[in-house]
Amino acid sequence: MEHQHASHDSMQHKMNPSMDHARHDHHAMMIDDFRRRFFVTLILTVPIILLSPMIQLWIGFNLQFTSSNYILFALSTVVFIYGGWPFLKGIVSEVKDRRPGMMTLIAIAITTAYVYSVATVFGLPGMDFFWELATLILIMLLGHWLEMKSIAGASRELELLVKLMPAKAHMLHGSHVMDVDTGSLKAGDIIIIKPGEKVPADGVIIEGNTSIDESMLTGEAIPIEKTVNSNVIAGSLNGNGSINVRVTHNAAESYLTQVIKLVHDAQNAKSKTQLLADTAAKWLTYIALASGAVTFIYWQAAGPSLAFAIERMVTVIVICCPHALGLAVPLVVAKSTSLSAKHGLLIKNRTAFENSRKITTVIFDKTGTLTVGKFQVVRYESLDATVDASTLLQLAASMEGRSEHPIATGIVRKGKELNLAPLPVTDFKAITGTGIEGMIQGKKISVVSPGFVKTNYPDKLIASRERETLVYLIIDEKVAGFIALADEIRPESKSAITTLRQHQIKSILLTGDNAKVAESVAKELQMDGFFAEVLPHQKLNKVKELQQKGEFVAMTGDGVNDAPALAQADIGIAVGSGSDIAAETAGIVLVKSNPNDVVSLILFGQATYRKMVQNLAWATGYNVIALPLAAGILYQSGILLSPAVGAVLMSLSTIVVAINASSLKVNT
Repeated sequence: MEHQHASHDSMQHKMNPSMDHARHDHHAMMIDDFRRRFFVTLILTVPIILLSPMIQLWIGFNLQFTSSNYILFALSTVVFIYGGWPFLKGIVSEVKDRRPGMMTLIAIAITTAYVYSVATVFGLPGMDFFWELATLILIMLLGHWLEMKSIAGASRELELLVKLMPAKAHMLHGSHVMDVDTGSLKAGDIIIIKPGEKVPADGVIIEGNTSIDESMLTGEAIPIEKTVNSNVIAGSLNGNGSINVRVTHNAAESYLTQVIKLVHDAQNAKSKTQLLADTAAKWLTYIALASGAVTFIYWQAAGPSLAFAIERMVTVIVICCPHALGLAVPLVVAKSTSLSAKHGLLIKNRTAFENSRKITTVIFDKTGTLTVGKFQVVRYESLDATVDASTLLQLAASMEGRSEHPIATGIVRKGKELNLAPLPVTDFKAITGTGIEGMIQGKKISVVSPGFVKTNYPDKLIASRERETLVYLIIDEKVAGFIALADEIRPESKSAITTLRQHQIKSILLTGDNAKVAESVAKELQMDGFFAEVLPHQKLNKVKELQQKGEFVAMTGDGVNDAPALAQADIGIAVGSGSDIAAETAGIVLVKSNPNDVVSLILFGQATYRKMVQNLAWATGYNVIALPLAAGILYQSGILLSPAVGAVLMSLSTIVVAINASSLKVNT
């Protein structure tokens, strides 16, 4: 399908924004070409219809004159060659690729009609097919033109993403400001972003404050306040403030480029549903050709004339074109992938996305997903008379200054509030699932989880209060004290869990935190269960446990520790910007750590699958009903489809599929 390949090409170039306009223009030129061929054919079809003996017989007037049949032949030849050229060219490439399809069927139909009609002009007894040939080509051109416009519309959201990146940036070069191409920016460059301008590159604000609209990238409707050290994303829209930004990624590595690449890859990836549709379309081509041959043989033996037998064969071949079936899934794929990217749902694996309709259980990581992930120190106490509480916090804050974990951030923040100067740390290392250790002033300091203390120092365990998370400080193998932190539940979590329950989907909490905290959060959100004090390597086992009970599990996680569990889950969902490894092993990445996005994703996956099934059902059902009618099964009842009516029905079925795909929406 020549034009369909072209539309896919127009999606593929998104990887290289510099090629954007050239490829986009090529696609637009193809649409213009079909439109031009349609109108030229339309103008020529009028005299062809008026000169056709069959039409004159029906209407009851006579326009026959010397050589009128030769004029009819000449006009029809122009229509056949000029109007039918895309289909004649298409059959060559399809036969060369050994993949007969849409173009093969149309080319065979119009060539048969043309050759037979030419033979009647030069002596074969019978009535010509010229008017039907002209109307058939006219309708096929119109159908293709409208369908190409539909395909262009389905990937428009992706084109909008590409256009988000501004062409120029204001780069600070010494004391001068110079306008440079966005593509030439590299990490470390300083750029100035003025009020109302689009952000040209990912970076960190080093001067100024503003609010930034990221809705086109993350689906976040409310502009976000940004100050010094805040991150900005290429393609987002600056508000009223002027800011200086240090670029962190060049254009090829920017968040927006990654999203465009992800969308492009997902649109080109074939899921099981797509492969099923492709197989069905291939078989439909063979069925069309076989049915056309059988129809011709039957009516040649039993029918009124050779012309009648050819007309039935042509109608069968045209009406059976697998075009609606071939586009049923790709149009929905193009629409769903680009739409979801606009709402911060990045699909990396099409099959995982379509399988989201099967999810029976969602495992939620607690910190940063169901909770805000911003831990605050609520109390801290020394358990060793030789260490006061203030020193305890200072030592912990010094150690945690090397860690990115939300708990570490909370401890460091408390240390700064109390003006506790960080002490130098040597021999620092992280102990997976346990904590961190290092040397401060010649002493071995460890900051560890309650699980570690429970195993090694059970008598030193402190009872935590509701929703408190404890960490312990160990100095030279001796428990010196603890720090209690609390994390508040996100306001969106309750509604997300409620919506899942309404759709008969269970929600399970998974956390490395203690059972008391886990139970408190799970109870407040009315979840179906929780796994507490789970070490990273145990997360994978918890996923397996649920799968062995017959559950279809979606796992949400955001850290390196979650990667094995994300890979084990039936569907891995990396939440938040996450780590690179989490994003690599997940089939789907959610830009925001909002539990409602997990729900949106599942419901959108269900809606997308419904659209695919509707399109496949329509395209298949249409052929099941139309083929016998085209073959003349109801001929005795006076019901007979002409090739032109067959072409109208075939084009209409394609347009119905396109309209149905374009009505897909994300409910957030």
